[in-house]
Parts: sequence; C-alpha cells; structure tokens
Amino acid sequence: MEFSAQQIAALANGTVEGDPEVKIHTIAKIEEGLPGAISFLANPKYEQYIYTTGSSAVLVSNDFQPTEPLSCTLIRVADPYATVAHLLSMVDQLTKPSLAGIEEPSYVASDVEIDASTCYVGAFAYVGKGCKIGRNVKIYPQVYVGYNCEIADDTILYPGVKVYHGCKIGARCIIHSGAVIGGDGFGFAPTPSGYDKIPQTGNVEIADDVEIGANTTVDRAVMGSTRIEKGVKLDNLIQIAHNCHVGANTVMAAQAGVAGSTKVGEWCMVGGQVGLAGHITVGDRAQFAAQSGVPKSVDADARLFGSPAITMREYGRRTRNVQNLDKLYARVAELEARLAELQDK
Repeated sequence: MEFSAQQIAALANGTVEGDPEVKIHTIAKIEEGLPGAISFLANPKYEQYIYTTGSSAVLVSNDFQPTEPLSCTLIRVADPYATVAHLLSMVDQLTKPSLAGIEEPSYVASDVEIDASTCYVGAFAYVGKGCKIGRNVKIYPQVYVGYNCEIADDTILYPGVKVYHGCKIGARCIIHSGAVIGGDGFGFAPTPSGYDKIPQTGNVEIADDVEIGANTTVDRAVMGSTRIEKGVKLDNLIQIAHNCHVGANTVMAAQAGVAGSTKVGEWCMVGGQVGLAGHITVGDRAQFAAQSGVPKSVDADARLFGSPAITMREYGRRTRNVQNLDKLYARVAELEARLAELQDK
C-alpha cells in the first residue's frame, strides 16, 4: 500500500512542510531511512540523522526547528511518538491476515460457547469444557485453555499460551507465546519431613486492554483472585505471584518480579529486573529504575532506585560519595601517617 505525505498528515491531524505528494510505502528508523519510507524524530539525541536520512518523510513535533538544510518532507504533529504508534497500528490491522473458523486437528469441548464464524481456533489448540469465548477471539495453534475459562471479545492468544482452569481474560487483551496464566502459586507449608503443598484454589482475572509478553507467568490465587487491572502492560519474562493485584495502566519491563499478595497501584512504572517483596503496597504512579529491590511498602509518586531501593536524590548523593572514596581513603591514610608522626614525637 502507498500513501502520500498529505494523506498521512490528514490521518495524524498534522501539517506538511515540503512535498505533500511524496509517496510513502514503508516505515523505517530515521538512521536507516530509505526512499519511500517515513521515519519519526521524538528524541533530540537523534536530530543529527534528520539531516542525512534517506527517508522521504519524517514525523516531527510542531515546535521542531531545523538547523541545517533538509532533503525530506516534514509532517508536523503534536506528538511524533504517539503518531507513529498510531500509524503502525493501522499498518498492522491492514496487513494482518483475517482468521476465522476452527482448524483441524484441534479440540473444542461440546459445551463451549463460541461463535465459529468470528473466532479462530488454530490447529492443535485445546479449549476445555465450560469455557465461554467472546466474539472475534483468536486462539492460535497449540494454545491450551482449561475448563470453565472466560475470554472476552477481540482477545488474542498467540501460539503456546497456557490458560489454566477457571481463569478470566477481558476484552482486547493480547497474550504472547509461552505465557502461562493461572499456574499454581508458590505455596508450601514447612514440616519436619519436607514441604506440604498448599492447594491454590483461586484463579486469575485479567481486565480489558491488557498485554502480556512472551513467557510471562501470572500465578493463580490461593483463595480469591490474582488480578491484573485494565490497561496493564507486562513485558516478557515477568513473574506475578499468587494473590497479587496490579493496578490499572501500570507497566512493567522484562524480568521484573512481584512476590505474593503485593498490591501495585495505578499508573506505576517498573523497570527491568525490579523485585517487589511480598505483602507490600505500592502507591499510584510510583516509579522504579531497573534492578531496584523493594523490600517494603512505597508511597504514591515515589521515584526509587537501588537495592534496597531509595529515592533518586539519595541514590545520586550516595553515588557521588562512592566516587570520592579513593580520595577519602588517601586523605585518611595521610592523616593517620601525620598522627603517627606526632605520637612518635
């Protein structure tokens, strides 16, 4: 498919500066631009590339002012990053194959509520007894959906997803390959002879518009539900333990881990490899830099870093002190030598 810069500007509520009829048929990074591509400039660190890019058009902010001549057409928008996300979504929808029907061999229990005219069940998938599947749900090959699960409209389960019995997934969710929803929580009671397993009798409930990355696991509750609220985005390789609650629109990067019964607020940002201890509460809009270790509850709007996690300001102060340790050591050694000299006298 091919669009003009003017057509793209109309879709993005933007304005064209340059050739409005230049043709665009692909999207490329600004430093790897080529004729026929559109790129975007959102981070000032990449401004150098706009003067040499081979892309035919570049999305820029309304207040961008070039300091050198340009060979590309500019499309000025309020937010280039959000605009390119919107364009990519459109391209994805236009190019994605339309899948419907139940492929063979697959297994869908006889009492499952499913509209085969709008839904897709791929080969070697399994949908157990008592499940309720909404309209336009896509269940790709080798997905397992246990008995009495509910999956709402327009949700996608990519190949190899496993959804244990009794779990509920909302509308417009995307769950990527290898994710496990509703596996047993890590519950064992120590005894003189070993560890007795504590039955995990609850489930997982995932609200609408949630995306869960590849090989991420969300454990079922001991009792009640592990809850992932509306709009949450979880990266790959994340562990959400039993009875956790992740608030609406919170995002977590890869390899983060949340221990059992922890409650994370809304609009939080959790960096890669962050560890949240169990049975704590994290306030709304809290932010954690990568590899932070969080042993206790955190107030709303906190910005923490380090292990154990401390405020960004305190972390910066300590880092500066550590950088001066060599000078401090040399100064102490000098003072000790002078003191010893005075004692000798």
